[in-house]
Amino acid sequence: MHLFSKIIHCLLRPYWRLTRGLTLGAQAIVIDEKSRILLIRHGYRPGWHFPGGGVEWNEPIGTAMERELFEETGVEITGKAKLHGVFCNFEKFPGDHIALYIVEHWKQDKIPEPNAEIKEIGFFYRDALPEQTVKAVRNRLAEIFDNVTISNKWQ
Repeated sequence: MHLFSKIIHCLLRPYWRLTRGLTLGAQAIVIDEKSRILLIRHGYRPGWHFPGGGVEWNEPIGTAMERELFEETGVEITGKAKLHGVFCNFEKFPGDHIALYIVEHWKQDKIPEPNAEIKEIGFFYRDALPEQTVKAVRNRLAEIFDNVTISNKWQ
């Protein structure tokens, strides 16, 4: 999405939250050949997160995930992504949900330069995640790799 579109999106977000009963985001757990996890650090909120973003009008969830993943990290999906789950994220908005996909088949021809939205991109081993990795990321990784029961909550 272009910078102008991102600004408009941010300005309209309060309106959408008032007029929509539900908001939906799509994120991806990208796993490399060394079993490292791709995380990003935003310029507008603290911590390390999975890449992803909002689903636009007339956009399928999987397409939104692929679009956001490419825009933020330069990762292009080359195989089928697997839906891990859909989670409620009611901490800031009572109608917010996140669909999380596992991506194991991908390529990254170019890594985007840091910008106002994405300050850092990195692959990390599970036992060497950045200290500021958010709780939701740690919980989803435990569900996938440690067979912890899948929660319906994002936290």
